[in-house]
Parts: sequence; structure tokens; C-alpha cells
Amino acid sequence: MTYDLYIGDRTFSSWSLRGWLMMEKFNLPFRTHLVGLYSGTMAADLAPLAPATLVPVMKTPEGTVVGESLAMAETLAERHPDAGLWPTDPAARAAARWLCAAMAAGFSTLRGDCPMQLQHVNKGFVVSDALRADIDRVETLWAHAHACRSATGPWLFGKYSLADAFYAPVTARIVGYDLPVSDGARSYCATTLNDAAFKTWRAEGLKTTYTPFPYDFGLKTDPWPGD
Repeated sequence: MTYDLYIGDRTFSSWSLRGWLMMEKFNLPFRTHLVGLYSGTMAADLAPLAPATLVPVMKTPEGTVVGESLAMAETLAERHPDAGLWPTDPAARAAARWLCAAMAAGFSTLRGDCPMQLQHVNKGFVVSDALRADIDRVETLWAHAHACRSATGPWLFGKYSLADAFYAPVTARIVGYDLPVSDGARSYCATTLNDAAFKTWRAEGLKTTYTPFPYDFGLKTDPWPGD
């Protein structure tokens, strides 16, 4: 019983990272297929998965195609109720669903101004008022998660859940653009970036080089933490 997961370039595709973590972190059996997000073959690569036009996309072992990260998350949680994708406590589970929905629907300035890239840390990135508002909202939701959790641990709800998978690219953006956040938020970012699964994802992405680099802001850069 193996899933097929279709993803884009690991260094840049934030939604693909979410989809991959949903399976990797909860020990679900899957095969990864790379879609040509930057090579121009994306439409052709996804044609057999119509009506999907974006990554990630998954195909269940029975052949059902599921697009959109939230739909994938709920489908996997439904199919694997004992895997612990959502928190077990009802209040925490409701909050985790809230956080994931907020991520899927919002933070357009954060996503637009700070495209995910896992190569280096940009220094001197100018934070607009709109971006500052998105960052503040992220911190508010993370604080709400902490207030709702019934388990202990370093993740948003104590134990790793789908909420952590959904916000992993946000932590990469905070670090990759050296965005101003609280010490608590930065500690959570470090927890995510130091996680073995995230490190594996990033290492695979760095095997591919890009000339020119897709997101060059002309800023000075520092090495990625730990490099």
C-alpha cells in the first residue's frame, strides 16, 4: 500500500515540502516523483493527474488522485487514524486545523515577498508593513497553538502534527530572510530546521544547481545555519 507523491524542486517548492512531510514524518509508505516546476515540463508531467495543475499531488494506492495540501492532509488523516497526524486532544486538534487552514488561505505577502529558498540566508531584507503584519499573525497563531496544547514537546502542539508540516516553509522563510521574530519563534524555527526529515529534504534539493538562481535579491548572504 504505497502512495505516489508528485513534488516540485525541493529548494523552492514550499507546498511540496508540506506534502512530503505529511508522509515522511508519519511513516507512510510513498514514492516521490519530481515534476519539472522550473524546467518547463510541469503541465506535461501533471497531465496524467488531471485536473491537478499544481504540486503537491498524491495518488492513493487505489489510484485516486488528490490535489491541494489540505485535502491531502485530511485524506491521509482519515485513512491512517492511528498515525497521529492531528493532535489527539479535541481542542488542540481544532486549533491545528485552524492553523493549517489559515496557512493555506493567507499570508500572501509573506509568500510573495519571501519565496522559500533553502540555499542561504539573505541579509538586510527590508520588511514592509504588510510583511510585518503577516509575521505578527504567524506569531499570534503559534502562541495560540501553545496555549491549546495538551502534550509536551518542542512542536506547535507539543507532539509533531500536520500543523508543523504546514508551517515548516514559514520557518524556512523566517531564517532564509532573517526576518524579525521573537526568541520563542526563532527557537521553533531552529527545531524545524534541525529536524532530520527537514535536513534530508534540503540535502536532496541542494544536489541541483541553478544558473541563474531563481530568487536573487542582490543582497549579501550568510551560509545556511549549520553549513
